[in-house]
Order: sequence, then structure tokens, then C-alpha cells
Amino acid sequence: MSSHRSTTPLRTAVVGTGGIARSSHLPALRTLAEAGEVELVAAVDVDMDAVRAFAAGAGIPYASTDLDATLAERHPDLVVLCTPPAVHRDQAVTALKAGAWVWCEKPPCPSLADFDAIETAEEPGDAGPYASIVFQHRFGSGARQVRRLLREGAFGRPLVAHCQTTWYRDAAYYSVPWRGRWATEGGGPAMGHGIHQTDLLLDLMGPWSEVRGMAARLVHDVETEDVSTAQVRFASGAVATVVNSVLSPDEVSRIRIDCERATIELTHLYGYRNADWRITPAPGVPEETVAAWRDFGTDEPSSHLAQLHALVADIRAGRRHATSGAGGRQTLEFITALYKSAFTDTPVRAGEIGPGDPYYTELHGGAQSWAPDTTRTEEASA
Repeated sequence: MSSHRSTTPLRTAVVGTGGIARSSHLPALRTLAEAGEVELVAAVDVDMDAVRAFAAGAGIPYASTDLDATLAERHPDLVVLCTPPAVHRDQAVTALKAGAWVWCEKPPCPSLADFDAIETAEEPGDAGPYASIVFQHRFGSGARQVRRLLREGAFGRPLVAHCQTTWYRDAAYYSVPWRGRWATEGGGPAMGHGIHQTDLLLDLMGPWSEVRGMAARLVHDVETEDVSTAQVRFASGAVATVVNSVLSPDEVSRIRIDCERATIELTHLYGYRNADWRITPAPGVPEETVAAWRDFGTDEPSSHLAQLHALVADIRAGRRHATSGAGGRQTLEFITALYKSAFTDTPVRAGEIGPGDPYYTELHGGAQSWAPDTTRTEEASA
């Protein structure tokens, strides 16, 4: 383990060479490679032509369709999973057992049971290897500033919050066979689209205690929902609303937190800069205090690069990354609870969903009108 905490670049393998790998992960990895923090040693994909093209374009010396062989031959320190959520569990466990850290694109995996199986494969303690999730909105300079001020109590108690991911996806988007299906996408907008804003809300507000959800399938021919809402109570006593949609022509991602001494607002779409944050003081707050609140420092946008910087630093320091273990599980547990509440029409409390609960293993929980229709599959195989 000691070599990982030296100045030796972390040997890194990219698994899955599709759109998210090319647009987000590869640019971040290249930046860190230029800084000597990582070394790209392998690329893996089920499509040999695709992985060879990806590797050639990125200057990666090894391309393969076999993850096990890659782990055995290239011995990566870090495995970056850019594959669909349905395979995250098996790939993460395989990489962890080979002694590699894992950075996994969202959604993390289709169920809490899968997440817990990944955690079980980790080394005991915080030094790793462990698996962490891509929740990059926690890592911009704006979130760091607001999180610090909230933790210090500078704004007073958080009282009421709103979290909104209202996006638009058309029929062509859902014509891709794996989209909108529980087994392959893991969930609808609550899981696949709004998860970043939800994760940031939970990170800023602290532990949640109860959720009451609603979900609907209003437009698209899918198994999952295409819109959801939730009422949330936090352990602090604060309350919030969460709205996730793929039906909204005026697209926006937004968080608002009303505290005793200020309102904090973040408005953006797929990523924020310092200028996307606004802090409005309550009457009577001194101007110099407000000026200090609004000093976000050097502008570091929320991005895969910002999180990867932090992850590499954590691996080198032998400490647990913020989106690994309990820090990543809390968001998946919340989303699972939202689905359970929506599909059972009952409030769900933190810690309630565990082994034996149908929602622990599948986010639809087998609920009538929401569980996948198996008759088509049975007819096709008959």
C-alpha cells in the first residue's frame, strides 16, 4: 500500500469506453496524467473495435475485452467504471478483489443489496482499496464554501430546502432499448438524472430521517417513472421538497436552502461555477459578514476533474473518500426510500430498508403496475 501514497502515478484502467468515458472521465484522467498523478495503463470494453479505437486515441498501451485478464496482466491501482449500472456490482467486486480502488460512474448500482456486496469486498478500514461513486457536484469550490459555512453554523439552522432536477428527454431518447428499464438503467429520473442534485442536497443538509414520495409515468413508454416528488425530514428537523422530471421543457437544476440567517441558492444545469451560487442574507446581518460568505475563492467548477483530484489525494493519504462507504450509500438509500414510499404510499424512515425487504434488492420492490412485465419475455422465449 505504501507505494500508492508516494509520488508514483496511480496505474489506472478505464472500463467502458462509451460517451461518459470520452466526454468526462478521459479529459480528467489526461489532466492528472500530465501532472504525474495517474498513468493510463489499460482500457476495457465488450466491443474490441471500440476499445482499440479508444485506447489508440488516448495513447493507452493496452486494450482488452476481458476485465479479469486486464487486472492480472496490468495490475492497476485504480479502476474507473464507465459501464451501465447493471454490471457495476460484479465489475467493482472483481476489481476490489484484485487489489484496486474503484471509481464508479453513477448510478452506483441498481440496489442497496448490490452496494452492500461491493462494500463487503472492500479491505477493512478506511485506507482501502475501496469503491467510490462519481458525485462530482460535492467537489466544486462553491459547494466546499457553502458546506463549510453550514457545518460551522454561520447561516444558523437550516430550516427548509428545495431540490429540483427538472429536465427534458424526448421519445427518441427512450427509444434506446436499455433506457427506462429497471434491470438496465436502475431507475427513472430519481435514480438516473436527479441523483447528482439529491446527493448534493444530502451532503449539505446532513442525515435525512424520513421521506414521503410520489411517482408517475405520464409521458414515456417505460417501466420506470418519468417524474417524482418527495417530502423529506432531516435529522436536524429541517424539511425539504425534491422534484425529479424528464418532462420539463425549461430545464434547470436547482437547490435552495433557507436558514435562520441566509438563503443559499444554486441554479445551473449540468455543472456549476462560483457565479451560479447566490447567498441572500436575512435583515441585520453585517455587510462584512455577507462579503466573507460570498468569497468563494478560486473558481473550481463541479466536474469529474475536481472529484478525481480529491480521490487521488485521499488514496495517497490512506483515507476514505467522501463518496465511498456510508458517504455514498446514504444517497442510494434515500432514493430507494423515495421509490418505496411512492410505490407503497407510506412514509419510509432512514435505516428501514434492509435484507428481507423487497426494495432492498430491487428499486421497484415488485410493486403492482411498477414491476417489469415479464409476460413479453416469456412469450418471446416460448
